[in-house]
Amino acid sequence: MRENLIKASWQRDEPVVNGWLTLPTSVTAEVMAHEGWDSLTIDLQHGLIDYQTAVTILQAISTAKAVPLVRVPWLEPGIIMKVLDAGAYGVICPMINTAEEAARFVACCRYPPAGIRSCGPIRANLYAGPGYVAAANDHIVTMAMVETRSALDHLDEILSVEHLDGIYVGPADLSISLGYAPRLDSEEPEVVAAIDLIVATAREKKIFAGIHTESPAYAQKMIEKGFRFVTIASDLRLLTSKVAESLAPFGKTRPGTVERISPVGRGPY
Repeated sequence: MRENLIKASWQRDEPVVNGWLTLPTSVTAEVMAHEGWDSLTIDLQHGLIDYQTAVTILQAISTAKAVPLVRVPWLEPGIIMKVLDAGAYGVICPMINTAEEAARFVACCRYPPAGIRSCGPIRANLYAGPGYVAAANDHIVTMAMVETRSALDHLDEILSVEHLDGIYVGPADLSISLGYAPRLDSEEPEVVAAIDLIVATAREKKIFAGIHTESPAYAQKMIEKGFRFVTIASDLRLLTSKVAESLAPFGKTRPGTVERISPVGRGPY
């Protein structure tokens, strides 16, 4: 079976630099895949991508070494199992607030007796190669999103769930949950303290921690804190940022604006 390079990096305590895909096109995904990201995550929660498009994007990612991941819309067994059968090598699940939810999520990603995943890896067999069903439980990455006050309250229990590989901080929802405006790269003391607590507790429990960031500089800061999975912006955000940068010398701005709007002001993704 094809090696999961994310797990290989984590075994060496090396960070994984992840790209984020929100646009419903396999061409953008293929371009991103060939730019050197360690992994690429297809966003089915807030991205503009449906399941069928996700399959074509998984095929596009397969043309390069980047490990394909999917953020599913919610903790729902059907879509979790479908993206795995389509060839995702890991799943990020949003809004995990309790150990019971984390355990249900992990179970959906594991074949019996470790979980409840149904067997039918229609495209995963093509991507992974021989021996997929026998080895999938050891290769598929499971990452539960910790992004609410409730998740913080249950952090120890969530991190103690068997077979959970990692947690992923959603800074926008975490900020909202703590009473602040949604944004990436937060410098709010309470949000920063929560992020520090999450990564420190995860390291203590030997669970790998990931986080969504806006800038390479902030991502590097998170790696120094102990995060071993960092996402930098998204395909859409990188596109709009570069367009704004290219047009700025000509005095061009988005319609209806007087001055250039910071990417942070355009939403969390």
